[in-house]
Amino acid sequence: MRILLSNDDGVFAHGLSVLFTQLSGSHDLTVIAPDRNCSGASNALSLHTPLRIQKMHNNFYSVNGTPSDCVHLGINQFMSEDPELVISGINHGANLGDDVIYSGTVAAATEGRYMGLPAIAVSLASKQGKHFETAARVVADIVQKLPAHPLPANQILNVNVPDVPYEALKGVQVTRMGRRHRAETMVRDTDPFGRPLYWYGPVGSEQDAGEGTDFYAVTHGYASVTPLSVDMTAYDSLSDLSNWLDSK
Repeated sequence: MRILLSNDDGVFAHGLSVLFTQLSGSHDLTVIAPDRNCSGASNALSLHTPLRIQKMHNNFYSVNGTPSDCVHLGINQFMSEDPELVISGINHGANLGDDVIYSGTVAAATEGRYMGLPAIAVSLASKQGKHFETAARVVADIVQKLPAHPLPANQILNVNVPDVPYEALKGVQVTRMGRRHRAETMVRDTDPFGRPLYWYGPVGSEQDAGEGTDFYAVTHGYASVTPLSVDMTAYDSLSDLSNWLDSK
C-alpha cells in the first residue's frame, strides 16, 4: 500500500521514525513532515509564506510549514501518485477528548481526508515516550484490516495507545471522545524589559472520562480507536434551527 506519513512533532521525531520502521517492510512509504515541532498547530495552513521541501539524509522530506501543509503539498504536488492512506504520528503525548481540536497530529490526518483519502492519526499517550513500538504495532494491525474494511468517506481514525510494552496491552477498544474541564489559568510573566507575557497553563482535567470514552480505555490499558467525522455539521439541529429562524 502507498502510504504518506506525516506528524506534528517534526521530521526528526522518534515516533515518526519508529512508525516508518514498523511499516516499511510491507508498504511503500513517503515521509513528509514539518521541519520543526508544530504541536498545537491544528489545521493551520501557511497562506502567506512559500513552502520549501527538502530531502533529509534518511530519505525523509521536511517542509517549512504546518502538518496540514505537509500533507497537502505531498498529495497535491510532490508525490507522483496519490497515496492510498495518510497516517499522522506517532505523536509524543496523547490526543484524547477535546485535545483533537488543537492537535496538529489529528489535523494532518484530517487534511488527508479533505484530500479524499482515508487517514489515521496515532498518539502514544505518555510524555515519557518509552514504547512507541507498541503504538506502531497497533497501527500496523489496523492498516492490515483496511482493504477488507475501508473507512467511511467522511471519517478518520484517532488512535491513542498506552505507553506499555505490546505484551502488556490489554487490547483495542472503539471509543467516543471524552471531554476535559476548562483549561487552567494562563501563566503571566514578564520579559527582561518588564513587559507582560503569557504562557498557556496546564490542560484541564478530565470531566467526561467514563466507560466508553477514549480517556477510560487508555487509563485502563487499552488502545483507543475513535472514529472522528470531518463533517462538523450538527445534523440533529438543522430542523430546530430552521424552525427557530423562521419563527416570528
